[in-house]
Amino acid sequence: MKANKQAAQKRGIYLLPNLLTTAGLFAGFYAVVASMQGAFASAAIAIFIAMIMDGLDGRIARMTNTQSDFGAEYDSMADMVSFGIAPALVIYNWALYDTGKIGWLAAFVYVVGAALRLARFNTQVTTADKRYFQGLASPSAAAIIAGLVWLGAEYQWESKPWGIYIAVMTMVVGLLMVSNFRYSSFKEVDWKGKIPFIGVLIIVLVFVLIASEPPLVLFSGFAIYALSGPIMTLWRIKDIKEERRQRKLQEAQSAEDHVESDDIEK
Repeated sequence: MKANKQAAQKRGIYLLPNLLTTAGLFAGFYAVVASMQGAFASAAIAIFIAMIMDGLDGRIARMTNTQSDFGAEYDSMADMVSFGIAPALVIYNWALYDTGKIGWLAAFVYVVGAALRLARFNTQVTTADKRYFQGLASPSAAAIIAGLVWLGAEYQWESKPWGIYIAVMTMVVGLLMVSNFRYSSFKEVDWKGKIPFIGVLIIVLVFVLIASEPPLVLFSGFAIYALSGPIMTLWRIKDIKEERRQRKLQEAQSAEDHVESDDIEK
């Protein structure tokens, strides 16, 4: 009886984190449907909601000790829809439809970049430096695309004359996801620690700015973050090369130690 109960628990899935993942997936799907109906502001907002859900599901899973392999795989599939396919189709329906072949090719480059970014992240999650992301994270890339669409819808921009430039930007964002540029993950921040009083005022100011002009502030913030990767990587190129050299030496040393231990056992 007890064994059957344990087996049933293993076959089930945790409700809360997967519910949040499903909410993010729904938001991404809704963004596609809304863009097909011409509701581009709603589509962009839905992508940002998907970002919030994506940020919550993993943290809730860790806080409640409900992490699972199923949840990790489900989250990755949801991210592909919300931050890969949805932004590409939204930007295509808004600005790239009239550009012909270059328009759908640019959207496809973005989708491929998101897919490769997620696949690389999943294979390197246990070995990568937690302080940095290798390449622009797919939610941040989606925020740039969604922010631009939201800006255009908010200020009623005529996107047709700028279609080629928007296509180039879409491809650049897609390529940044599969680049080797380093982006800060902000995981070294101690969220439980204390901060100066001025820090609280800065946080309040940020919220006020976002509330005053959400599309402009969000697009500008994530665009600056996208530029920070190449700048930070080029600025620290010597340090990065030294870190890689030290890592290779450590790997070679550990391999030699393993061979020596095998010889001793023989």
